[in-house]
Amino acid sequence: MSSSFASSSFSTSGTDVTTERLVLRPWPADEITAVLGDRRLAHWAEDFPAEEGRVIAGFLADRPDALGPYGQRQVIERATGLVVGAIGLFWPPSDGALEIGYGIVASRRGRGYASEATEALTAYALTSPDVHTVYADVELSNPASVRVLEKAGLRRWSADATTARFGTSAG
Repeated sequence: MSSSFASSSFSTSGTDVTTERLVLRPWPADEITAVLGDRRLAHWAEDFPAEEGRVIAGFLADRPDALGPYGQRQVIERATGLVVGAIGLFWPPSDGALEIGYGIVASRRGRGYASEATEALTAYALTSPDVHTVYADVELSNPASVRVLEKAGLRRWSADATTARFGTSAG
């Protein structure tokens, strides 16, 4: 594991991954239904779900197996208890490689939450004996997302005119 991930500060309790400021919790089924039904819940940030949250809820409705311990999660702000985004691992791994994706609502961007969550979930994924690599593909036209991956400790592995692949490997 890279030195960045070796020092990653997270803990697990049941299926939750907890960082200094966040809890990464598997999506409850009733919240998937609420997102898909355009219902608001009191413990959601005022701008949750953003488009990424709607996409993930739709994905989870079709793939409930994606809710396992290495699957999709809500990003919860510990200070307020509000759901402020979504992050997830696209299980199962392919030849030991696993993709990660994330989205934080606009009202909470710029606070380092995406990097903090990505670093912790990447480190957690690398604890699985089935995973030796975690990667993310990012549009180069989205420099904020590129920066999230860099701050989370992933390194640029390749790029073409429009996208780059960032990743890290155990070992």
